[in-house]
This record gives sequence, structure tokens and C-alpha cells, in this order.
Amino acid sequence: MQRAFGRINSNWLIVTLIVVAVGAAFVAVLLLDTTGKSGSGLSEDYLLNLRELAKVDPNLILYTEVGTPVKLALNEARAIALDSDGRMYIAGDSVIHILSNTGNPERMIELSGRPQCLTVTADGKVYIGLEDHVEVYDGDGSRLASWEPLGDETVLTSIAEHDGNVFVADAGHRIVLHYDAAGTLIGHIGEKDPDRNIPGFFIPSPHFDLAVSRDGLLRVVDPGRNRIEAYTLDGDLEFWWGKRSNDIDGFCGCCNPVNFALLPNGGFVTAEKGLERVKVYNSDGGFVGVVAGPTELGKTSQLKICETPEECRGRALDVAAGADGRVYILDTTENVVRIFQQKEASQ
Repeated sequence: MQRAFGRINSNWLIVTLIVVAVGAAFVAVLLLDTTGKSGSGLSEDYLLNLRELAKVDPNLILYTEVGTPVKLALNEARAIALDSDGRMYIAGDSVIHILSNTGNPERMIELSGRPQCLTVTADGKVYIGLEDHVEVYDGDGSRLASWEPLGDETVLTSIAEHDGNVFVADAGHRIVLHYDAAGTLIGHIGEKDPDRNIPGFFIPSPHFDLAVSRDGLLRVVDPGRNRIEAYTLDGDLEFWWGKRSNDIDGFCGCCNPVNFALLPNGGFVTAEKGLERVKVYNSDGGFVGVVAGPTELGKTSQLKICETPEECRGRALDVAAGADGRVYILDTTENVVRIFQQKEASQ
């Protein structure tokens, strides 16, 4: 009888431990902060180090903010693009909001799904990447085309048009899709190919940006390798630049930069997540200076360097550059646009 009673007690103990463990896991899930608003949870020593990294030498800050941030009438902003007249096209919810270059609302394009990325061509067409396909609209908001869906694993994150070619970044399949202007698939760019010295893109999180530079080369972020790669339009990898570093001239964490834009002089403006910084590089990838650091972006309370994608989930800064050299920063967490111009231009 004593042995039987002991077995019963042991069984109840096991059951109790299982119930407690399940309950603790459930509570942990409920308390999981995916926004970062409750703080980083990091030690004070680590936070002190981060605060030091977040400090930017004032001599390196080459831009100043113009006016107050433009508040957006969106629940979830996702991407920004500019047209040739400097209007802002903001993708979010299930619409595209079109604002003047100072932020005044002008009109909107209503969509059938959630836009993830967009670009505006010189003739006013708007190419929009939804979750699994591309749609094309004219300047008045009329839909001109809806391209073939690409499947459930598709995650479209960036789109660019150049000389009748359309390039679409698919973070889900880790590939760049090359279309003609009518939506016919021409080929893939960036597939792993040892014979062509192409390693394949390393995309730890759904941040995968691209643009065609004025030299005619397609620039694509390889965020897992902390660099920007240059491809011919036929898919040959020419060169890359960028390095993983916590220093101001490098890209920190597991997967940066998250987004970039091309400046009128051929340079680049880049955006990072985690330790959020917006910086400028020249056309060869040489560090030039800073547009805004965490302090200028109001991000000093949520400092973090993301060594894994899970550490910095969710939204990230997007950037656009105007023909006048102004930099537009879309804060997708606060749903605002901050506009910066070079300091000498403001004097």
C-alpha cells in the first residue's frame, strides 16, 4: 500500500509540474512584447553601452529636420515613394495616401488588399506590391493591371521600374523577379549560382530592398550579410559594399540595412532597425555622414542591437529621397513622416 500511495503521489506531482509549466508558458506568451513599448529587458550595463553607441558625433550629422513630423491618417504605414514633383505616396492599411511635398493630403488610391511596397514612374504610373502580386494604377487611381499571383510563400518587399523593366523583391523566396512593363516574367536575379559567383541572398527577416541606380545597375540589399550588392539587369553580380559593425560607418545587427534610397548625386541614404540610424554613403559605398540618429528620431528609449531577427520584429523605417536632396523618413511605428534637409541648404 505504501508503494502504491507513493506512485500516486509521484503521478500527481508530475501532473502538477506539467500544469504549472503549461501555465507559465501561457503567461509568458501573453506577456510577450512584440512592439518593444514595454522596454528592452536588457541589463543596465548593456543599456549603458547601447546609449554610448546611440550617441552620434554632432559633426557627423549633416541634416536637420524641417518642420514637425507629418502625421498620417493610417493605422499601419508600410512604405513611402515620391513622384517627380515631390509628392509623397504612402502605402498602408488598404490604400495609398498621396500627399503634397509638405504633407498636405491630396487624394488616395483604394486597394483590394494590403500594400507592402510601391514605386512611382516618371509618367505617373504607380506599381504596387501587395502581399503576393503586383498591381498597376494610373495617376488618377484607376487600376490598369493586376499581375499573376506568386503563391502563398511570397512576401513582396520592394519594387522598382527602369526603362521598361520592373524589378520586384520577394523576401519569401529570397529572389528578385525581373518583369517587363506588361507583367511578363523575364527572369530571376540573385539565385545561388557558384559558377557565376552569386551566393544567393541571405534574408533573415522580411526586409529586402532594391532600386536601379543612375549607372544602370540594380542595387539590392543583402541584409543578412549587411551589404548592398550591384547587379547588371541580366543578373550578373558586379560588386558590393557594406560591412557588419556597430560603428557609425557600418551596419549593426543581424540584418541591416532594412531600406535605402538613391540620392540625386548618385549616393545612398540607408535606414537601420534596432539601433535606428539613417545615414548617407557616396556612390562607391563610402560613408559620408548621418541624416538622423536615435536621438533625432526620438528612439532613445528602445535601443537594441538585433543579433537575431526575433529580437527586432515587425516594422522598420523606410526612406525616400527627393530631387532637391531632401530625405523623407517614414516611421512605420509612429505612422509619421519626418523630412530632413542638408544643413547648409537650410541656412
